[in-house]
Amino acid sequence: MSTIFWEISKRNIRIHMLRSSLAMLGIIIGVVAIASMGILGNTIVQEVSSSLSSVGDSVIVTPYAGGGGMGPGGGGGGSSANLYLTDQNFQQIKRAVAPNVAIPIMSTSAHMKVGVGSDDIVAPIYGIPPDDTKKLLPDLEAGDYSNGNSGCLVGTTFAKDHNLKVGSRISIGKDGEYGALRVTGIIKERGMSFDISTDNALVVTQDWFENSFGTTNDELNEVVVKVTNGDTADVKTTIEKQLNRNTKDKTVSVIDSKATLATIYETFGMVTTFVTAIGGISMIVAGVSIFNIMMMSVNERIKEIGIMRSIGTQKKEVMSMFIFEASIIGIIGSLIGGILSLVAGYAISALMFQTTEYLFTVATMLSVAEGVGFGIVICIACGIYPAWQAANLNPIDALRHE
Repeated sequence: MSTIFWEISKRNIRIHMLRSSLAMLGIIIGVVAIASMGILGNTIVQEVSSSLSSVGDSVIVTPYAGGGGMGPGGGGGGSSANLYLTDQNFQQIKRAVAPNVAIPIMSTSAHMKVGVGSDDIVAPIYGIPPDDTKKLLPDLEAGDYSNGNSGCLVGTTFAKDHNLKVGSRISIGKDGEYGALRVTGIIKERGMSFDISTDNALVVTQDWFENSFGTTNDELNEVVVKVTNGDTADVKTTIEKQLNRNTKDKTVSVIDSKATLATIYETFGMVTTFVTAIGGISMIVAGVSIFNIMMMSVNERIKEIGIMRSIGTQKKEVMSMFIFEASIIGIIGSLIGGILSLVAGYAISALMFQTTEYLFTVATMLSVAEGVGFGIVICIACGIYPAWQAANLNPIDALRHE
């Protein structure tokens, strides 16, 4: 018997095709808005996660920058700013975090030329002890690590931009005053990072850095602790207790990369929820349209309903006829919207991130499923009251209706 009412529902949609199509269009727009916003949010989170995953096990220690206010010392903040970490600071950190590895880092920017007749460019240079370079930068795209003072590593972006290969030579200084270095390896792309940004930089030995720029081991720009034993939060607390014993005159600032990552993910999650909620507004508008159409359908078919009820059609069967109609519109519209949201997600990913590798992930498919499911539920929910009203019409009054 339900098959008959299913066919009646399809017939009514065909008779009022334009009206049904417009209602379906509203559902499609709503699903696309919800799902595509979810895809965008998930893609951003996964892109950031991929870029920062390599530094999620680090604690970064830098000189304390002062307590705010005017001037290098933070003005009236009561705490003095430090320009560098000293070797004594480094040894304290090293002892405090053992058996984890503490890596001292020096950094500056310098003029250089990457070939004969090339333009003078400026790029960051990091000085790291050779043994620690492998621990901090374990992945090379090409070549090998440099153990001598005549070689260097370059970031993959720097290498591509200046057409550098393993064996290429770079003249350091405006007139080559610091000599030339040979590229021994190209560092694999790391993206954003909390410790050092190597994609567009050079990495040299600490000895070469000190000899060339006249620095000493009391002029460290930061110390990176690679946490392999224990939790990053515990390591952060230990360092602060050791070096910031006097709260009025702090020595270092300590960043827990894992905690920072968690904050970033939470922020992006809130943004994703917000934009998805905005998309949900269009779905609610579409639901109101469905409700209006179903009410119109009931009013147009009052006499038909009266005839059906007078020949013995039960209330639940009349109700099912209108719910079927709302379901057909909702299911077809939501499925089309789900497909179009994948197309929109593909276009967004390709244009904004130049990659579609995060499109068909579990999180992304879940966003599409949620959009489709929400669309179907809204349509059925908005069809329930009109269906109930139709089922409860008085058959006598319905037959008299003109």
